[in-house]
Amino acid sequence: MSTTTTRARPAALMLTPAAEARIAELMGKAPDGTIGVKLSTPRRGCSGLAYSVDYVHEAKPFDEAIETPGGTFYIDSASVLYLIGSRMDWKEDDFTAGFVFDNPNAKGACGCGESFTV
Repeated sequence: MSTTTTRARPAALMLTPAAEARIAELMGKAPDGTIGVKLSTPRRGCSGLAYSVDYVHEAKPFDEAIETPGGTFYIDSASVLYLIGSRMDWKEDDFTAGFVFDNPNAKGACGCGESFTV
């Protein structure tokens, strides 16, 4: 009788240390009942899909969960296929601050950088 072993599945998205630190900061000031931060890709913008990061109050059965030092980071189950292999970073300078995505699945983006297409 042979035994089957399964290896751990890699996370759909890689978080940089700066992104993890920002998630910890968000969780530190999260409203009561918040269980994590969630990334989704709703349809909007010039190119069709946008990145949206929000607090989450309940886990959905098929959402991807990534444990970080500052709390759980969720990826909407409908968005996982658009994000596999992506890298999420947090960038801040004198004029802007926000999460930045390096997404190998994106085939194009709008000129303002608010949305992408796959």
